[in-house]
Amino acid sequence: MDRIRKALDRARAERIHAHELDPAPEFAAPLAPQPIAYTRTRVFTPDPDVLERNRIINPTSTEPAASAFRMLRTQVLQRMDANGWRSLAIFSPGRDDGKTTTAINLAVSLAAGRLHTVLLVDFDFQQPMIAGRLGLAPEHGADDALLGAAALEDCLYHPEAYDRLVILPARASLAHSSEILAGPRGRALTTEIRARYPERIIVYDLPPVLSADDALSFAPLVECGLVVAAEGRTRRNDLVRTIELLVKTPLLGTVLNRASDAPKGY
Repeated sequence: MDRIRKALDRARAERIHAHELDPAPEFAAPLAPQPIAYTRTRVFTPDPDVLERNRIINPTSTEPAASAFRMLRTQVLQRMDANGWRSLAIFSPGRDDGKTTTAINLAVSLAAGRLHTVLLVDFDFQQPMIAGRLGLAPEHGADDALLGAAALEDCLYHPEAYDRLVILPARASLAHSSEILAGPRGRALTTEIRARYPERIIVYDLPPVLSADDALSFAPLVECGLVVAAEGRTRRNDLVRTIELLVKTPLLGTVLNRASDAPKGY
């Protein structure tokens, strides 16, 4: 018994001695993300009145809408990070469900989190609206990039005061857009977007699922999606049908827009 006790005491003394010689390393505090200097990407200054009129949030605001999108951002990031996903599509059953507003405000919130850079892409060639909602009149856009009329870097825009956010707007509708999005040009552009900055989160605004086949054609090229529905507008059968059609796309959840118990229409 004495030999066992002595062995235990010796082992304990050796552990203490080793700890004194090799203390636990000190971990440096994580560095704050540095502001990005945009050189090739075109910078524009959104009009605050236009943003307010189109219900685009200030991500640092304490307003209920900004808080709601911060909550949505956290849930989206947790699920995307858990699966290593970086591309997200915003779906809706029909028009006027709030899909584009949700896409913009979610992208703004994701970028404000400062953990990732964010690219917001307007692939709704049935009715492109992101540029208009931000008060931007782009010289080139996603339609030009898809048709080979402009290089991708010439179609990117950064809204000043929204650090870490870049926009790929669409200038106009595009004939045969579903075939182009699902075809070689769409696949090549999507691959280029993802390869340019592998850690960047990409948010795609797509046409309503039940009004055109663009969203379903493009869905296999994204890793996950959100479905936006509007209270009092989206019919239950349409929502169910949309989710059924997207069965092969991992859905992070459903966003209820214009909820009656939410302030200011969110």
